[in-house]
Amino acid sequence: MCGLAGFLSTSVHPDATAGVITSMLSNIRHRGPDEAGYYLDDGIAMGAVRLAIVDPADGSQPMSDPSGRYWICFNGEIYNHIELRAELARLGRPFRTDHSDTEVVLQAWIQWGSDCFTRFNGAFAVAIRDALTGDLVLARDRYGKRPLFYADHGDDFLFASEMKAFRAFPGFRFALDPSELATTFGVWTPLPDRTPFHGIRQLPTASVLTLSGGRRSLRPYEDLDFDVPGFDGTEAEAIDFVRDTLRTSVEMRLRTDVEVGVYLSGGLDSSIVTRLATQLSPHQVRTFSVAFQDKTFDESDSQSLVAEHLGTVHCTVPITSSDITDNFPAAVYHAEVPTFRTSFVPMFLLSRHVRDAGIKTVLSGEGADEAFLGYSLFRETLLREQWNELSDDQRRTRLANLHPELAHFGPAHQAHLLGLYQQFSVERLPGLFSHEMRYQNGRFAARLLADRRDPFADLLDLVAAAPGYPGMSAVHKAQWLEYKTLLAGFLLSTQGERAALAHSVENRCPFLDPAVVRAAASVNLRYDDGQIEKAILKKAFRAELPEWTTSRPKQPYRAPGSAAFKDSRPEYLELLLSDGELAKIDCLDHKFARRLIDKIMSSPVEEISTKEDQTFVYLLTTAVLNQQFVLGDGSGRPGASAPADLDLRVTVDNRRAVQKVGER
Repeated sequence: MCGLAGFLSTSVHPDATAGVITSMLSNIRHRGPDEAGYYLDDGIAMGAVRLAIVDPADGSQPMSDPSGRYWICFNGEIYNHIELRAELARLGRPFRTDHSDTEVVLQAWIQWGSDCFTRFNGAFAVAIRDALTGDLVLARDRYGKRPLFYADHGDDFLFASEMKAFRAFPGFRFALDPSELATTFGVWTPLPDRTPFHGIRQLPTASVLTLSGGRRSLRPYEDLDFDVPGFDGTEAEAIDFVRDTLRTSVEMRLRTDVEVGVYLSGGLDSSIVTRLATQLSPHQVRTFSVAFQDKTFDESDSQSLVAEHLGTVHCTVPITSSDITDNFPAAVYHAEVPTFRTSFVPMFLLSRHVRDAGIKTVLSGEGADEAFLGYSLFRETLLREQWNELSDDQRRTRLANLHPELAHFGPAHQAHLLGLYQQFSVERLPGLFSHEMRYQNGRFAARLLADRRDPFADLLDLVAAAPGYPGMSAVHKAQWLEYKTLLAGFLLSTQGERAALAHSVENRCPFLDPAVVRAAASVNLRYDDGQIEKAILKKAFRAELPEWTTSRPKQPYRAPGSAAFKDSRPEYLELLLSDGELAKIDCLDHKFARRLIDKIMSSPVEEISTKEDQTFVYLLTTAVLNQQFVLGDGSGRPGASAPADLDLRVTVDNRRAVQKVGER
């Protein structure tokens, strides 16, 4: 796990190039505190900060092939690097390291070009430089586990694992983009190629960007496809198939030169990962979780029961509302995007504890609900699609089973729910049927902005252009949207990778192995009477987990919202409470924002709706980002000093070479 940064520039004086790339890397040093280095050539600088997990002795970056023509900066892990190395060696590719996956990526690129990315089972962002042609290639993994941003700054081109690296480039300035904020508020995350800042883009998942001779080409190397052949076997065979595929995935993610821990939420998915890790790890598995002081959000009893049942060394990090508010600005700084929940802050604190415990790598259950249709959203979509074919009794029964954990889905609210679901039984936003109810909260949040543009226009364009999307079932469309928006844009980034890498911890997700995703698609809806209950997954591990783990309704991970800030009144809340501070975010509808703030601060918690709570968190995260990136020094809190420069251990400078590679 690492972070990378670089630029193509004609404006930076050659004598200043090393200082600029060093400062860019300094701004992301939390991603890789073990080692850092950069590569310089005419018109380009690129570098990496390294968290040494695989081949700590020989995996230094930037790395070149033996000829010195190709150079790579790599962020991530390729879990099938052993198999790929053996295949490449048989094809005659030379290796100088014993088992560096970075060298495998480089040699795979030289051998197969951009086709190599479809062969990688892993989480990655990569920059590859061809010193002979001057080409630069950027690529990102298929599910968006590792970030990669880029921006045009005049005639210069910048790229980095985190946007904060751009602050070190001469003359670069951040500015919030109202149109992108509208989409972010509406959809709950930026779209796959967007960010909330003007002029900064994100490399989409499963994509390759090539810069060659002043030309630029962006294309996908793989499409997201759930239309796989159904598993052709008995239920017992399907159970073995899913179990074996997951076991292989966990085994591959335990390939590392450091100890691997597990995030244990207490639910089905993380319990399965923990169970497999206890069977496969050479160490007694250490598990980590958060416990909330507010019992509304706490699942520590479940976590402890699973840990005891599986025999792990378990550690619980207690979280209070004050912990969330005290650490909120720092967590937002690492997230770099407005968000609708505070749930990323406890994960930020958990990763800090994991780092202090000496663990660099953790497994988690993220991605299971997307692959195996675990969210109530999928059951809700199926219900709404079938609504007009059901009797009133069937509708009531299905509604009661949708959200058993939520009081407002109880019997007293049945009449209201029947009317609501009847209203949303017909598609209104083309292609977004599954998410229309949830996007109503986003539509409300978009009212924060003075420019009332359609917050879903860009998403509608995205799905309209997606290959095969119109022919998908309603449930598969819902699944596609989850992968492309909330999973990549919040769960894997803000709440996942960004919270973990803030403290130099790498997270690995066995359920996001391509083979697991395909296996899930082949068994979903085939062995559970047309309902969506994770039937095969539960049956595969029922005998090895506590009974309630596979029988209880799903408990979504949540954290205290606006009430935490109202109760503690942290100093930075003045960004909203002061009209003068609020006015500094010039794209807001300040009257609407003021009405919302006043209601949140003066009303009892039970009178604050979900959409109001989410919109308040959006507003506060936007205000903090505006202070940190647009107005402030970008260091994570107003008034703090900038990150210190790195002590670079590896430097490669080709600018003074008399002959280029290939001219000899």
